[in-house]
Amino acid sequence: MDLEKFKTEIHRTLISKLDLEKLSRVNSAQARQVTADLISEIILGQRVPLSFEEQERVQSDLLDEVFGLGPLEALLADPKVSDILVNGKDRVFVERGGKLQRVDTVFRDDRHLLQIIDRIVSRVGRRVDESSPMVDARLPDGSRVNAIIPPLALDGPSMSIRRFGCGPVAANQLVQLKSISAEMMEVLSAAVRARLSILISGGTGAGKTTFLNILSRNIPQSERIITIEDAAELQLAQENIVRLETRPPNIEGQGAIRQRQLLINCLRMRPDRIILGEVRGEEAFDMLQAMNTGHEGSMATIHANTTRDALSRLESMVAMSNLNLPEKTVRHQIASAINIVVQITRMSDGTRKVVSLSEITGMEENIICMQEIFSFVRTGIGPDGRVVGAFKPSHIRPRFLDRLKTAGITLSPSVFEQTLEVN
Repeated sequence: MDLEKFKTEIHRTLISKLDLEKLSRVNSAQARQVTADLISEIILGQRVPLSFEEQERVQSDLLDEVFGLGPLEALLADPKVSDILVNGKDRVFVERGGKLQRVDTVFRDDRHLLQIIDRIVSRVGRRVDESSPMVDARLPDGSRVNAIIPPLALDGPSMSIRRFGCGPVAANQLVQLKSISAEMMEVLSAAVRARLSILISGGTGAGKTTFLNILSRNIPQSERIITIEDAAELQLAQENIVRLETRPPNIEGQGAIRQRQLLINCLRMRPDRIILGEVRGEEAFDMLQAMNTGHEGSMATIHANTTRDALSRLESMVAMSNLNLPEKTVRHQIASAINIVVQITRMSDGTRKVVSLSEITGMEENIICMQEIFSFVRTGIGPDGRVVGAFKPSHIRPRFLDRLKTAGITLSPSVFEQTLEVN
C-alpha cells in the first residue's frame, strides 16, 4: 500500500470534516486532541490494515500538516539542525554540526511546498506569489526564512531556514566550544558595558547575529534599546526595548519602508543604543552619524571577510547615500564612530571562531588606523578533521582601556597575555 497516497486521502477527508472556525475558539492543545481523535476515527473507517507504527506516523504527519509546517516539523524539532535548505519538493538538506547532509524529507508536490511557504510568510504579514516571488520572513522562534518561487526559481519553489536554536546561547558556552577565549569575551563584555561601539563582521552563516545577541546581554537594563532589522531575529533579554522591522513594497510596488527610514525615525524615539541587525546600504551613513552624536555603545553586523574589508564595505555603503562626501570625511566618520571590529569566521570543520578583535585607533593622513588586540592563529588540521590553532593576544594594550577605567571597569593585565590552544 502507498502510505503517502493513503495519507493524502485521509487529509482530504479530514479537511472536509473539520470545523476550523470552531477549532479556532479553543486552545491549541484541545484543538490538536480533537483533530487527533478525528484522524483515528477516519483511519478506522477506511478499514485499511495499518500497523500501530504506521497509524502513529499518519496521525503525527497530519497533525503537523494542520497545525504546523508539515514535513518540516520533524526537522524544526531537532535541536542539532541549524539550517534547513529546501531546494525543491524532494530535495531537502540540513546542516548538523557545521556539515550539510541530505535528508529523506519530501513534499507531495510543488503546490504542497508553496502552501507551507505561504503559511510561514502570512504569519508575519508578508506574501509570496508570481507578482512578488521573493520574500523574507521569520518563524516564531526568530529563525530567518527566505523563499523564492517560480518564475524566478526554475526548478520549483525553494526555501532556506536559518535557525536560531532552541534557546539563547550563553557567553560561557562559546568559551567552552572554543569559539572564543575567555579573555576575549571578558574584554568585549567590558567594552559593551563601557558603551564602546562595536561592528561585528563575518561571512554568511558565521554566527554574527548569535554573537550580537550574546554581547547585547551586557547592556544595562536601565538603557533603552531600539533594534532595526530586515527580518526580526534578534532576541535581546532587556525589558526596555523597541523592535523595528522593514516592510517590503506592496503589489503596486509602493509602501516599502527601508532600514534608513527606520533609523532616522528611531533617533526621535530617545534610544540610548541602536542595534542594527545588518548594515547593508545607505543607512550606513545615518548609523555612523548616530554613533557620533550621543548613541555610543551601538552595535551592528556587516558581511565582510576581514576587519579591514568591513571598513571598506562600510565606506562603500556610505557612498550609496549619494551625499558626495569627500573620502577623507567618510573615513574620519568611521574612525570616530566605531571603536572595535570583531571578525567571525566559519572554519572548514564547521566550527565558528572569533578570528580577530581589532581596535580602531584613529586616522593617519587618509588611512584609518587599526591595531589587532587578539587573533586566532590557525596551524593545521587535527587527525579528526578539526581545526587546530590558538587564540593569541598581540600584547598591545588597547587605547580604550581609558574608556573602561572611566566607566569604572578595570581589566587585569594578564587578560592581554593569555594564549588558548585549540586542538
